[in-house]
Amino acid sequence: MWEYEHSIETSVPATALWDRWSDIATWTEWNAGIVGIEVDGPLAPGTTFTMTPPDGDAVRMTISEVVAGERFTDVMDAGDFVVTTVHRLEPVAAGRTRVVYRTEITGPAADQVGPELGPAITADFPDVLAALVAVAAV
Repeated sequence: MWEYEHSIETSVPATALWDRWSDIATWTEWNAGIVGIEVDGPLAPGTTFTMTPPDGDAVRMTISEVVAGERFTDVMDAGDFVVTTVHRLEPVAAGRTRVVYRTEITGPAADQVGPELGPAITADFPDVLAALVAVAAV
């Protein structure tokens, strides 16, 4: 298994952050790692979406879990490995919110694929979280 987690704290209300997350079709407005997105429904378990990064290699994912206002999980199943990303909002002291992205790569090929693919997937997490906070603050 390969894993990585990045988080930031903000004074932006969790409701504002959740509003941006739950509108999947608009992720390209604040996530520079996505140049195109197609989604087949709302942020709900079973909804699938295809993200196209700047390199053009589209990735199809499925929402596997949603706890409204708190977290959602998306999964990309490649057969011999699975990429799971959990997006969480955690309350912290003084009305602040911790925004967390956690990615795990599991499956038979995880030890081989993870060290190369994992950092490629997660390299922009600091920028993505900062952009999410910035757009939600408006």
